[in-house]
Amino acid sequence: MGPALLMVPEVTYASKKKASTFKYCLNTSTIRGQNPGILKYIEIASKAGYDGIELWIEDIKNFIEENSAAQLKKHLSDHKIKAENAIGFAPWMAANDAKSKAGFIQMEEEMKMLADIGCYRVAAPAIGNDAPFDLMAAGEKYKRLIELGRRTGVRPQLEFWGAFKPFHHLGQTLMVAAVANDPDARILADVYHLYRGGSGYGGLKLLSGNAIEIFHMNDYVDTIAREKQEDKDRVYPGDGAAPMKEILTDLKNMGGEKVLSLELFNRTYWEQDPLEVAKTGLAKMKAAVKAIG
Repeated sequence: MGPALLMVPEVTYASKKKASTFKYCLNTSTIRGQNPGILKYIEIASKAGYDGIELWIEDIKNFIEENSAAQLKKHLSDHKIKAENAIGFAPWMAANDAKSKAGFIQMEEEMKMLADIGCYRVAAPAIGNDAPFDLMAAGEKYKRLIELGRRTGVRPQLEFWGAFKPFHHLGQTLMVAAVANDPDARILADVYHLYRGGSGYGGLKLLSGNAIEIFHMNDYVDTIAREKQEDKDRVYPGDGAAPMKEILTDLKNMGGEKVLSLELFNRTYWEQDPLEVAKTGLAKMKAAVKAIG
């Protein structure tokens, strides 16, 4: 009898996943030092050619106290700028129950306010935590926050900060999102924070689809030790040492729409014309995307 034939199962390959599409957004931190005011932020983003803007909640609150949500929504519409996300600091994930409860109340109020101006995302950082804290408990709280987001129409984007010891790593963020076990879980990542917290960039390959909707664009210099870098040291995308091609290729391969938002706190840029800073940042983001084909 001849040798048995090895039966190899037929392999069916799934169709190639559709690559991500990119939109461009201006986080107002980038020109915050010039303090042009919320209406000017929107006008600058529009003149510079952005698709959207990330506003800070304190600026929105201050405007609405003197004016109205309807006026701000109209200003965004008139300038064809979408409020892609809002930056806030509610302590919803705090280990202390009283702090966390207050954080949820604050989040609900802010989410309702954001919905009124047509902004349907909000940053959800881990501010208020004391190390160490329970990632399982944090995941359960994030689940509750997502549910609150569905009721208000504003999706919370789970954010980590590289210099914030209690919650500084992409791995922690992935665990909290996984514990939440919710299809609306989203992670807000950042070139600088991935570097500053020691996450690196390989973990981005573990994410797919809409797990990331907003991605903060910036770069870091290689002349300052990682652990000593600060927000003010960030530079334009492509002007530093970050592996920008790798990062953007991984974002592109995830699929879904990705909003690339320029988030800088560079004091040198704050001394320059805000429109020129916004234009320069947009040009550098587009050049980085073009480089990956």
